[in-house]
Amino acid sequence: MLAYLLRRLMLVIPTFFVIISINFFIIQVAPGGPVDQYIAQQQGIGDINLLKDRLSGENADEVVSNTKTDGYQGAGGLTDEELLLIKQRFGFDEPLLVRYGIMLKDYMTFNFGDSLFRGSSVVELIVDRLPVSITLGLWSMLIVYLISIPLGIKKALTNQTKFDYYSTLVLLVTSAIPSFILAILLIVLFAGGSYWDWFPLRGLVSNNFDELSTFAQIKDYFWHITLPVIAMVLTSFAGLTMLTKNLFLEEISRQYVLTARAKGLTESAILYKHIFRNAMLLITSGLPAAVVSIFFGSSLIIEIIFSLDGLGLLFYETTIQRDYPVIFSTLFVFTLLGLILGIISDFMYAVIDPRIDFEAK
Repeated sequence: MLAYLLRRLMLVIPTFFVIISINFFIIQVAPGGPVDQYIAQQQGIGDINLLKDRLSGENADEVVSNTKTDGYQGAGGLTDEELLLIKQRFGFDEPLLVRYGIMLKDYMTFNFGDSLFRGSSVVELIVDRLPVSITLGLWSMLIVYLISIPLGIKKALTNQTKFDYYSTLVLLVTSAIPSFILAILLIVLFAGGSYWDWFPLRGLVSNNFDELSTFAQIKDYFWHITLPVIAMVLTSFAGLTMLTKNLFLEEISRQYVLTARAKGLTESAILYKHIFRNAMLLITSGLPAAVVSIFFGSSLIIEIIFSLDGLGLLFYETTIQRDYPVIFSTLFVFTLLGLILGIISDFMYAVIDPRIDFEAK
């Protein structure tokens, strides 16, 4: 097992290199890059000295005098000198392959650089947004797994009973409601929209959070995350619950269960010592994808509706702005996290079922 994990770790490097390279070239050839974005914001400048001040280029005069331009889509009414300063500001005075080499060198040293439009380093932006994504992702995943797996087991054990039928109906109804519709409904009902003003509408904590006692801070924290978490988890139970039920039904019908019963094992021992271990393998294999999806994907709309500045919203905003350092850095984090979680998933396979041997020929 150790040798297998070491080989998987070694494969992370080339896999990561290929993924990052593909993302780099796809994003680079996409229209409307950061130069176009900046030009759109600065169309009314017209003063080369003011532009130099805004770009804060120490060698701005040298760039203007020594660099040629072939014209740039979106340049609008800017002069060649102004356009050259902008290209220098965003590093587009260098060829594509040179920029690619610089990016790889920076990422090898974990140097993510600064945002092109937000006036702070990429690391600061990610660290500032991380608590929101961790909060939504952690609580959502915890609640979904703690409810869906026991519910799926219960449905398998009471298959084709009234409990099974009614619970399936509830799951289908909740899964059919889009999360953003549910979020809006919760705001209208419980956040002062039209009925009750029980929960806050925006933010992860109150403005006076630092002045509160420890107990009051905990209460304020859960007060703020209640509606966003409900909006995320209520539509997420069906998939995992039905998957758990079907896996357990499949395992219950296998020959080894009949053999265990014939040996006199109790139903509880059969369920949790044999069936549970085998049925949970597929659920475990999907855990890495579920973590990445819940933490950084599913929360995007919820972050927008509840005004929560998380990584999902950051990635969306910077993609629209073509803020390349932030885009590539978040892709770096997502990719690395996904690869590492894949290795952890394999390790959990062996923990749940020691019969699995990745070294077997």
